[in-house]
Amino acid sequence: MLMADSPRDRTVPHLIRSCAKRYGERPFLHFRDEIHSFVDMDRMSDLVAAGWQALGFGKGDKVGILMSNKPEYLTSWFGLSKIGAIEVPVNTAHRGYLLTYMLDQSDCTGLVLDEALLPHLLDIINDLPKLTHIVVVGDGPLDANLADKHWLPWEGLIANAGSPAPVDVAWSDPFVIMFTSGTTGPSKGSVMPHNYAWVMAETMIRCGGYTDADCLYNVLPLFHGNSQVLQTMAAMVSGARMVLRDHFSASSFWDEVRHYRCTVFNYIGTILSVLMKAEPSRKDRDNGIRVMVGAGAGPGLFAAFEERFGVMLIEGYGMSEIGLPLISTPLARKPGTCGRPSEFFEIKLVDDEGMPVGPKCQGELLVRTRQPWSMLLGYYNMPDKTVEAWQDLWFHTGDYLQYDDDGYFSFVDRKKDAMRRRGENISSFEVERSVAGHPAVLECAAIPAPSELGEDEVMVCVVLKEHQTVTAKALSAWCEANMAGFMVPRFYRFMPTLPKTPTARIEKYRLRQDGVTTDTWDRGSARR
Repeated sequence: MLMADSPRDRTVPHLIRSCAKRYGERPFLHFRDEIHSFVDMDRMSDLVAAGWQALGFGKGDKVGILMSNKPEYLTSWFGLSKIGAIEVPVNTAHRGYLLTYMLDQSDCTGLVLDEALLPHLLDIINDLPKLTHIVVVGDGPLDANLADKHWLPWEGLIANAGSPAPVDVAWSDPFVIMFTSGTTGPSKGSVMPHNYAWVMAETMIRCGGYTDADCLYNVLPLFHGNSQVLQTMAAMVSGARMVLRDHFSASSFWDEVRHYRCTVFNYIGTILSVLMKAEPSRKDRDNGIRVMVGAGAGPGLFAAFEERFGVMLIEGYGMSEIGLPLISTPLARKPGTCGRPSEFFEIKLVDDEGMPVGPKCQGELLVRTRQPWSMLLGYYNMPDKTVEAWQDLWFHTGDYLQYDDDGYFSFVDRKKDAMRRRGENISSFEVERSVAGHPAVLECAAIPAPSELGEDEVMVCVVLKEHQTVTAKALSAWCEANMAGFMVPRFYRFMPTLPKTPTARIEKYRLRQDGVTTDTWDRGSARR
C-alpha cells in the first residue's frame, strides 16, 4: 500500500505522481480496448492541468464534470486537483432545473462534458451566467449557441506541453463538491478535503485486503463517491488495476470479470438480486472474484449469493459526507449488519432528545472523525445546513440504526424523507417539484412503494387543480421529459385531497399505509 511521506502529502495530486514513480508503465486502467498505465494517468492529467491553467483557472475554482465513465473523466478529475481546482461531479441524468441548480449553486465557472450531453446544457445555458468556459469531449462540431461562452474541444484543452505550474495543495484543501440526493430540501454540495479520499481508500484496502495483485471491476458512475474514492482511489493507493465500464450489465458481468481477471467488485442496490436471477451455471463459482463490498444484502440473500458464486461479501454503512464509519472485515462479519465502527471514527446512537441508547434500541447515528480533514468540511454556500448537521460537535446522519450485544450495527430506517431505487438515492422534494410543475397539478406527495427487486419504487399522490384534467399516462410522459429517468414515478394515484396535519403538513405516513391502492396507475404494467 502506498504511503504518503507526510500528512500534507495525503492529496490526490501527490498520489497520482507517486503512483507514476512507483508503478511506472504497469497497467492501471482498462476501458474497452484501451489500457492506460499509471504513468499515462500522470501525463494525461498534467495536460489537463496545464490546459485549465492556460484558461486562467487555478486553486479554488470550481469546474463541473458532466460525463459518462471514460478515461477523460479520470484525467479531468486528476488534472483539476493538480492545480487546486475543485471538481463538481454532476449526475448525467439530470437536466432542466436540477442541472441548472447544481452548476449555479456550486459557482462553476468551468465545465467539461460529453458531446452527447450538450443538448441538455444548451437548454439551460442562458440561466448560467457564472459559467464562462466549456470543454466538450467528442468528435462532432460545437453548437453555435455557445458562441457567447469560451468553449473548446477536448483536443484543444490538452494541446500543450503538459507542464503545469506547481500549486501548493494540502490535505486540508477541498478537492470536490459532491451533491447529496436532497432528502429534506434542495440538494446540498458537500465540500470534501483531499485527505477524505485517502482515508476512504485505506478503509477499503483494509476491509478487503487489497494488494497490487488485485483488479477492481468498476461499473458505478464516476459522478458517485463510491466509484471515485471507494474504487478509483483504493485501486491507486493499493497499486491495483481497475476495469472501468460505462454501466452494469448482468449479461456480460461474469464474462468480463473472467476476461480481465478481476478479483474485487463493489455492489449497490439490486445488483446482487439481479445476478442471482440468472440461470445457474457450472461456471458460477469459477469467476476469480474473492471479495465483493457493498450494503443491503439481507441474511438470506447474503448466504445464498456466497454459496452460489464462492465469493466473500463485505458490508458497511456510509454516506458522502462522512465516508464509511461502519464496516465489516473478513474476520468480523455478520450477515444483515453494517459491521462495527471503523478505527477512523467515533460514533454513538442517540434518541430524539440526544441521549445515548443501549443495545437493540433504535437511535440516530452520530459521527465524528479521529483523523484531521477526513470528512465533510461543510455544505457549500449553505452555512445554516452545516451548523444544523454539526450539532454538539457531532455530525448527525439523520439515519436510525441499532446495535446488538456483539457490537454489530444494523440499519433501521431513514429519518430523512428519501427513497432509494436501483442504487440511486431519490429526493421526494425533487420529485414533487417536477410533478408540481405540470400545469394541471395543484399539489402532490412522493412516497416509496415496495419493489419486486428490493429497495423502493417511486409513487406519487396527486391533487389536480379545479377544472383541470390529466391522465396518469400523460403525467408520466411529463415526468419523463422533465426529470432523470431513475426519478420518474412508477405509480400514480389521483386524490381529491392529501391528508394533512393541523399545521397543513402532508401526513405521508398515512399515504405509505395505504400503499398501492386499486385506483393507482402502474406505469410499469402499462409499459409491459
